Amino acid sequence: MVLAMMVGCAQAASSDGWSSFKSRFMTSDGRIQDTGNNNVSHTEGQGYAMLMAVWYNDRSSFDSLWGWTQQHLKNPQNGLFYWKYNPAAANPVADKNNASDGDVLIAWALLKAGQKWQNPAYLQASQNIQKAIVDRDVITFNGHTVMLPGSQGFNKTSYVVLNPSYFLFPAWRDFAASSHLRVWTDLIDSGMDLLAKMRFGDAGLPVDWVALNTDGSVAPATAWPPRFSYDAIRVPLYLYWYDAQSLQLVPFQRYWMNFSRLQTPAWIDVMSNNKAPYNMAGGLLAVRDLTLNQSGYLSDRLDDNEDYYSSSLHLLTWLALKDR
Repeated sequence: MVLAMMVGCAQAASSDGWSSFKSRFMTSDGRIQDTGNNNVSHTEGQGYAMLMAVWYNDRSSFDSLWGWTQQHLKNPQNGLFYWKYNPAAANPVADKNNASDGDVLIAWALLKAGQKWQNPAYLQASQNIQKAIVDRDVITFNGHTVMLPGSQGFNKTSYVVLNPSYFLFPAWRDFAASSHLRVWTDLIDSGMDLLAKMRFGDAGLPVDWVALNTDGSVAPATAWPPRFSYDAIRVPLYLYWYDAQSLQLVPFQRYWMNFSRLQTPAWIDVMSNNKAPYNMAGGLLAVRDLTLNQSGYLSDRLDDNEDYYSSSLHLLTWLALKDR
């Protein structure tokens, strides 16, 4: 009987979403593979997994993830991280730019790890990255404090390109609480103000990439399709994680309530109203359920066919629900 109970407990432990995530996407040396994108790795994935490892109290995995990230992605010139690692390339980090959301996620995970496990080295590393983000990625533009998506290529002088899914409100709040620097609350205030303006088309939703002009107006950035899609789906996730009662969630709730749950299009072109020819599933559907407060559908059990990104959204939604 005792043996049977022990086996049952072991099976239950191994079937949680984090165990599934690790077995599918994490290499033995701590690299997260984007299975929907030729198994490349990026700071976003490393940061997501580091957050999960803290939440699931898995310090050994956290240390592997952080160790690999430092060894292969750290940019010694500016204290940030190369955004992409391609294991099939002769130079796996040919693009030396960073992705500010990845940097924030890594710093946030280190802050949480340092607090949870009483580790000053994690806290110091988080502080160093936070400082580098402020120095390299945060600017004031038309009175708004904004975080550019990367240190290179997004400030066009007459306008800046923003990615609203990089508005990591819960992380910025935690940085503000730990550092007492006003820049983080300024980012939150400006981010909320800008999001309120990013209600494009009949759907009234933000798009993946947005231009902020010198006169303060916003418009879909011309180099990308004007879609509320795989990037912008994270906007309501982070809003909920920051404040589950936020009125900024209302546009998403209104839009998704137009569809039955399993017939909700995966994306919409806000200019033409053309919708994806396929419906939400996996992590996308989990974000919808979270936003509509339909938490009965949520769990941290991953479907067998979910790729890296869907699985990431799925587990992050669970963390956002439980972190309230």
